[in-house]
Amino acid sequence: MHYYKPQSFDEAVQIAASASGVTRFLAGGTDVLVQLRAGTVTPDHLIDLKLIPGVHDIARTEDGGWKIGIAVSGIDLGRHAELVAEWPGVVEGMSLVGSTQVQGRATLTGNLCNGSPAADSVPGLVTARATVTVVGPNGSREVAVEDIPAGPGRNVLQQGEIISAITLPPRGKNSGDAYLRFIPRTEMDIAVVGVAVSVTLDGDKIIAARVALGAVAPKVLVAADAAAALIGSTLDDAAIAALQAAVTAAAVPITDRRGTVEFRKDVVAVLAARAARIAYDRAKGAV
Repeated sequence: MHYYKPQSFDEAVQIAASASGVTRFLAGGTDVLVQLRAGTVTPDHLIDLKLIPGVHDIARTEDGGWKIGIAVSGIDLGRHAELVAEWPGVVEGMSLVGSTQVQGRATLTGNLCNGSPAADSVPGLVTARATVTVVGPNGSREVAVEDIPAGPGRNVLQQGEIISAITLPPRGKNSGDAYLRFIPRTEMDIAVVGVAVSVTLDGDKIIAARVALGAVAPKVLVAADAAAALIGSTLDDAAIAALQAAVTAAAVPITDRRGTVEFRKDVVAVLAARAARIAYDRAKGAV
């Protein structure tokens, strides 16, 4: 196995583009190192991105959003008071990934690129309309977070392509988001169902919404009909019922040892209602 420590993304791209065999990247390493120890993956090339300038930074963008480096850990994300205040749903999703020890290393980008349908950090990023900067042999491009996963354990990145940052848009006034999941244990488990909701209000009325579902499809699912059920409402009982019907219809889960199709469809409706209420209250400044 060849180990590299590039000092720039250009150098990392050159190494990855010319590499043959299996290539893996290190930002936090909580997935790659587990795979190495288990023997499920033995990379021919291991490219450590942690020494590239800026990868540990959280910074404001010119338009008032946020740029998050690919090696920012869950712990550092949760300690950033301004980011937590503006995008609590994004941060709380990442805070559920693994144990305290794992939080010291795990990253948003790694959780995204791992391609798990149950990734806790991804639904919140999707409802936030987050994008990633992808750099590669043909230059750079901006890609919506929801377009990166390709299915269980897969993503759309081609050989030589690397995510160099995650960008969150400006939060905007009278807006709030939330992420909830169900797990069989109290902590350190994989989501059986996850739901993220983001809303923007004009007075008491919802004028914009996004809903994303985790662990109920081959990849994180944007539930457009569920968001439409919220828009124009004051989150009354009728809107909640419409939201629950929409997420139940959108969900296409499987039955496995952690839950049945029927159970997951029931749970996704319950979590959607709860997450919507939390997001709505946050938008009104109540939480």
